[in-house]
Amino acid sequence: MGALKPWHIAVLVVVLILLFGAKRLPDAARSLGRSLRIIKAETKSLQDDDRDLASKADAQAGYQPLPPQSGQQAPYAQQPYQAAPQQPVVDPVQRVRDN
Repeated sequence: MGALKPWHIAVLVVVLILLFGAKRLPDAARSLGRSLRIIKAETKSLQDDDRDLASKADAQAGYQPLPPQSGQQAPYAQQPYQAAPQQPVVDPVQRVRDN
């Protein structure tokens, strides 16, 4: 039921020639071919970019930070982290009402 037979293709070609004319069909086919070529090149370049990014990520995954030199501590290890003192949260609307 869904198979195209040769007479289907012939009818389709006749309808296209009647709609667009014999002069415009080659130009339309040429521009369609160029568009498909551009799309193919762009998708290939995107795939290549993805591969490049993946290889760079793999190469950087093996990097480790340098250990501190002997006799020195890492700057982050000199003092433990201390949180800033918590200030009470004041509602700005309440502040305006109080003044």
